[in-house]
Amino acid sequence: MNCRIGSGFDVHAFGPGDHVMLGGVHVPHDRGVIAHSDGDVVLHALCDAMLGAMALGDIGKHFPPSDPRWKDADSRVFVRHCKALLAEHGWTLGNADITVICERPRIGPHAGAMRGLIAADLGVAVDAISIKATTTETLGFTGRGEGIAAQAVCLLVRE
Repeated sequence: MNCRIGSGFDVHAFGPGDHVMLGGVHVPHDRGVIAHSDGDVVLHALCDAMLGAMALGDIGKHFPPSDPRWKDADSRVFVRHCKALLAEHGWTLGNADITVICERPRIGPHAGAMRGLIAADLGVAVDAISIKATTTETLGFTGRGEGIAAQAVCLLVRE
């Protein structure tokens, strides 16, 4: 079996709004994010992990923020694009492990829904997708509540 790993990271500053999109889920929050698309750090980090494992660049190469087509875009479109690239290049997702880094909002109550949407978009079992969260103990920009970040790793397999 041929395997590759990839890693991804994304961050967005908080701005005006009443929710954040995380893993395709509308999560109520007292702030939104400043972003060209919907600013879903979970899905952006995951896409970068998959694209990196395939050596196909990053999410900005495929969906440049300078392109008005992606203004306010649903990041699940990006995941589906990556799924198509996986198939085109003969890869399948073995698993993905994603960590959200923030003080707020609370991620736990929404993790199951995120896992379900991501698994459905990638055509894998829910147990192939892990979503967890951590804080930075009030240190740095996430600790001060200035923004939110996510990191992802994935394993791609080809038989």
